[in-house]
Amino acid sequence: MGSSQSPRPTHVVTCFLLKNAGQAEKVLIVQRSQRVGSYHELWAGISGFVEANVSPEEQAYTEIREEAGLQREQVRLLKRGEVVEYVDEELNRHWYVHPFLFDVLTPEQIKTDWEALAFRWIAPDEIRNYQTVPRLWDAYQSAIKG
Repeated sequence: MGSSQSPRPTHVVTCFLLKNAGQAEKVLIVQRSQRVGSYHELWAGISGFVEANVSPEEQAYTEIREEAGLQREQVRLLKRGEVVEYVDEELNRHWYVHPFLFDVLTPEQIKTDWEALAFRWIAPDEIRNYQTVPRLWDAYQSAIKG
């Protein structure tokens, strides 16, 4: 039985980090650990909840620092996509995903935290070959359109 309450609106950021932006570029995907709140072991971008009174853009930089170990100076914001929506009946959440595209200036310095089991640099088209969090490909498409 599903909940009779309407799904809770939840805003999150998803950051797509690129290396070699423009030529044979690769995008970073991370595999979510058992210790995060949802979508265990699925692949995602660098992501997190948008905190109260924080803009999605500020939150994006925070998540990159916490989950990839990169400071603001080590990345460059390329584009911000349109919000991608997804209703998850099981979790009773209405996700509003704010997608961002960043160029990573120091990709060799990425260090993931406890939220990730693994990370990989892949060709962007390969996102579709992975078991990802819902609508990750759509969020990527939105981010690259800007």
